[in-house]
Amino acid sequence: MNEMTIAWLVLFIAFLVIEFATMALTTIWFAGGSLAAFAFSLMGFSIITQILVFAAVSILLLLLIRPAVRRYYQNNETKTNAESLIGQKAVVVSRIDNLEAEGKVMVNGMEWTARALEEEGQIEKGTVVLIRKIEGVKLIVEPEERKVEEQT
Repeated sequence: MNEMTIAWLVLFIAFLVIEFATMALTTIWFAGGSLAAFAFSLMGFSIITQILVFAAVSILLLLLIRPAVRRYYQNNETKTNAESLIGQKAVVVSRIDNLEAEGKVMVNGMEWTARALEEEGQIEKGTVVLIRKIEGVKLIVEPEERKVEEQT
């Protein structure tokens, strides 16, 4: 093995170690490129050819495979406990008044601070609401009947 062959092998191992340490899908593409360049080095191709193979394989892996891998990981992400509340029903246990900055709802046996979706909204105690979004540690809700009215 010549010096370039060893250099490509060292780069391949280094890229793999970095990828396994970070798991960020940043260097795995270059590991593939260095492995291809290593193979071309073993076959006796010139250094220019090896560098071109490294660049071409790295770029191809990055452009063709990375989007599919990203989609796979994004589709398999599980929502956090809070994110999973969006779209669920809750019951107002303390009157919601956005102007007074007060209000609480009960959802899945837990009490959360809540605000109305409408800017100056007020929702009375006992009202069933739908959780529309989360802002910080507050649930943003609207009365359930509004959704029913909009659909009819």
